[in-house]
Amino acid sequence: MNLQRTVMDVEIESEDLRDSGRAKVSCRTALALAYQSFGVVYGDLSTSPLYVYTSTFSGKLNLREHDDEILGVLSFIFWTFTLVPLCKYIFFVLTADDNGEVLSAVQGLKVKVAHLDDRYIVLVACVILVGLFALQHLGTRNVGFLFAPIIITWLLCISSIGIYNIIRWNPKVFRAISPYYMFNFFRKTGVDGWESLGGIVLCITGSEAMFADLGHFSQLSIKIAFTGVVYPCLILAYMGEAAFLSQHKKNLQSSFYSSIPEAVFWPVFIVATLAAMVGSQAVISATFSIINQCSALSCFPRVKVVHTSKQIYGQIYIPEINWILMCLCLAVTIGFRNTNIIGHAYGLAVTTVMFVTTCLMVLVIIIVWEKSIYAAGSFLVIFGSIELLYISACLIKVPEGGWVPLVLSLIFMAIMYVWHYGTSKKYEFNLQNKVSMERILSLGPDLGIARVPGIGFIYTELVTGVPAIFSHFVTNLPAFHKVLVFVCIKSVQVPHVPLDERFLIGRVAPKEYRMFRCIVRYGYRDVHQENYDFENNLILNIAEFIQKESEQICGTHSNGSLDCNERMSVISTPAESLMKMVVSDGQEEDSPHPHSILPVRTPPIDMGPRKKKKVRFEIPESPAMDSAVKNELKELFEAKEAGVAYIIGHSYVKAKESSFMLKKFAIDIAYSFLRTNCRDPSAMLSIPHVSLIEVGMIYYV
Repeated sequence: MNLQRTVMDVEIESEDLRDSGRAKVSCRTALALAYQSFGVVYGDLSTSPLYVYTSTFSGKLNLREHDDEILGVLSFIFWTFTLVPLCKYIFFVLTADDNGEVLSAVQGLKVKVAHLDDRYIVLVACVILVGLFALQHLGTRNVGFLFAPIIITWLLCISSIGIYNIIRWNPKVFRAISPYYMFNFFRKTGVDGWESLGGIVLCITGSEAMFADLGHFSQLSIKIAFTGVVYPCLILAYMGEAAFLSQHKKNLQSSFYSSIPEAVFWPVFIVATLAAMVGSQAVISATFSIINQCSALSCFPRVKVVHTSKQIYGQIYIPEINWILMCLCLAVTIGFRNTNIIGHAYGLAVTTVMFVTTCLMVLVIIIVWEKSIYAAGSFLVIFGSIELLYISACLIKVPEGGWVPLVLSLIFMAIMYVWHYGTSKKYEFNLQNKVSMERILSLGPDLGIARVPGIGFIYTELVTGVPAIFSHFVTNLPAFHKVLVFVCIKSVQVPHVPLDERFLIGRVAPKEYRMFRCIVRYGYRDVHQENYDFENNLILNIAEFIQKESEQICGTHSNGSLDCNERMSVISTPAESLMKMVVSDGQEEDSPHPHSILPVRTPPIDMGPRKKKKVRFEIPESPAMDSAVKNELKELFEAKEAGVAYIIGHSYVKAKESSFMLKKFAIDIAYSFLRTNCRDPSAMLSIPHVSLIEVGMIYYV
């Protein structure tokens, strides 16, 4: 083990962690995840046939005697669906990983119940939405297994109906595969055809979920499901509906339901309603993943993240976001009451996100993949031109519902910017006001205060130096624990950090000060350990550091003074370690088997409920262990027995009096409101309230 590394090395280990954090997925697991993905990822994409043709012909565009318009629309659908979801996302975007509507289905009732009032349709849609969001706490795995049969049945139904309609109404509809019909479409329809692109683009709504939901599944599983089932089934469905419309031009506003054979209408309607209910699942799961990653990178306020799977780290549930999404969906459904208007809003949102993804992929191609700028330019020209064409058509729909995603985007962007700005200013204050090591060393081993038995975990964002809250605390209460550990929890920009690379341990001062620093690194998809595991693992890793330090002289000079670089080392607890952890289930001491003795080893993450266990540590007698090391370990374990206290800063950030009004509003009002209403840091860190000490401070930034 190499102990000669400084704290600055933490910032350059991302690539190593990226490679070691990648999980290998077996074929069996990939197939199971592919099955689950039907119920989570592809609901939105699979239900697009419900409204694509209706939205496309909702404006001035109409079908004439010849089939130029319908074949042109089908040609656009085919090539858009082939180039964007299949070529762009499956073959390009998914490889750049780091390791809808309900209402449209319920409106099918009008085909059979023509006099049904719109208010009842909206009411049914709202009930379905509430039911969908109420199921989210079950977790991605359970929701996926619950919804997957619905989507698979739906895909088989629409592909079968598509084949039936092609054979019965127009077998020549396959001609639309030729790009000629796209050019002919524009030649015949002109501006009206261009405006209709805002409806055609709805055929790829949900494609972005394949990438956004990648944390819930795997590359291979998503590719298997799309290329093997989703793509061919949807192409057949669109072709079948076009074949039907070529012979039934008066059924434009109910084309999908009118194309269903009478004998199977009601079974298909029921499946369609269930499938459309699942359609929003892709967006919900993707939102959970994005919010979680943004929060880990300090770009979104702290929220409660519930990890719902023991095997897949990315399968999460965020209660606050779930209910906010539900309220927004209900507001849009009740406010618009029309799938065409909702489609306008959705189309602009989808095309904009896709174009942003294309632009970011250009950076990935050049910087990450290290390809030529010509390859990146080709990618941008091919896919960017397609998306810009659709964006131009969607922009004219802004007054007709397209303003909704723009307003919501601005609101969420403002929240993210204010939170990131306030957090960065707070960190800068901590950095500029940290206590100098010269001052600490000048106080002597007792730090000029009473050192009482126990261990104090001082949480800080700093990876070097002593935080200002420590000085503030001892100034007002001149006593502190015999062993001090400055704990810094960092979310690094990789998905997962292996357990044996999670802890970086070092000394803050010479040995007699009994002051340590521990940097705990989590990937943005990692599960934060429960307090029970974290506390014991941290102490065991410090003990391992003390033992290894005696074997390789580091961090101090021969005279015992601290190396100014404050060197850190990655610590993992090997099975052959001399130290033992004695775990008690809380039975009486005279019970026949009250204890189990475990080697020092980081346990696997257990997502299930855990009973509080009593733990003590033992140092087996060994002539190989230095007496000074043994004494220090003894003091460490005795301090643990005396009790552990968690000290965190409860800071109030305020703008300086000389600040501009905009900064005062951002810090004093917006950031303060977000901090007050987001999750408390102690809850995020799973700190027990009985052991918590909060140190209040005001930061003027």
